[in-house]
Amino acid sequence: MDNSNQSLDLERIPNHIAIIMDGNGRWAQARHLPRVAGHQQGMQTVKTITKAASDLGVKVLSLYAFSTENWKRPGAEVKFLMQLPIKFFNTFVPDLVKNNVQVRVMGDISQLPKATQKAVNDAIADTAACDGMILNFALNYGGRDEILRATKYLAGQVASDELTIDDLDEDILSQAMMTGSLGEYADPELLIRTSGEERISNFMLWQLAYSEFVFVDEHWPDFDGESLRRSIAVYQNRHRRFGGLVNK
Repeated sequence: MDNSNQSLDLERIPNHIAIIMDGNGRWAQARHLPRVAGHQQGMQTVKTITKAASDLGVKVLSLYAFSTENWKRPGAEVKFLMQLPIKFFNTFVPDLVKNNVQVRVMGDISQLPKATQKAVNDAIADTAACDGMILNFALNYGGRDEILRATKYLAGQVASDELTIDDLDEDILSQAMMTGSLGEYADPELLIRTSGEERISNFMLWQLAYSEFVFVDEHWPDFDGESLRRSIAVYQNRHRRFGGLVNK
C-alpha cells in the first residue's frame, strides 16, 4: 500500500472504522503452526489496534469476530474461537477501562456457549460507564440476518399499528439495525479487510452503502498501528461523493 509515510490529518480521522479481520489461519500455516495459533496472535492484534484507534480519536471500531457462517468450520477450531472472547476480556477489560473504551456487541450472542456469553456480558457491564471509543464486536453476526431481523421487527410494529407503511423510511430501518444505538456513527466511513481478500462476506450490508473500502495484503496478525495509519491515509486521499459529482 502506498502513502505509508504520509502524515494523517487528525481533523479527518474516520469516526467509524470497521475491520474484517482475515488471515489468521494463513498466517499460522505460513509458519507451520496450527490455525488456532493464528487466532491467538490475532487476539493480540485486536488489543493493539483498539489502543491505536482510540489514540487517533476514532469514535467506533467495529470488528468482525465471528460470523453466522463460521459455525461451518471444524469443531475444534470453533471451540477455540468461542474461548477467545473469554481470554480476551479477562486480560483486557482493565486496559479498556483505563483507555475509556466501551464494549458493545452485535449479533445473536444467545447462541454462543454460556461461558462466552458471560464474558461478553461482563465486559459490556464493566465498560458501560466509559464514554470514549466504542469497541463494537460482531459475534455470531451476519448482514442478511441483521436485515431480516430488522424487517421482522418493523413488520411487527406495522401489524400492531405502532407504525404505518408510510412511516417506514431509511432512518427508521437504520434505527432498527443492530447499529441503531450508535446514532450518527452507525455507518462506517472506512472498511478495512486484511489478507488480500476483496469481498465483504455478509458484513454490515446496510451500513456499508457509502463506505470506502481499503484492502490490505497483510494477514491480520501482522496488522499493527502503522498499518492502520496507512489505511486511514488511503481513505483521506479519496474524495467521497456519496453518489454525486461535486468536484474539489
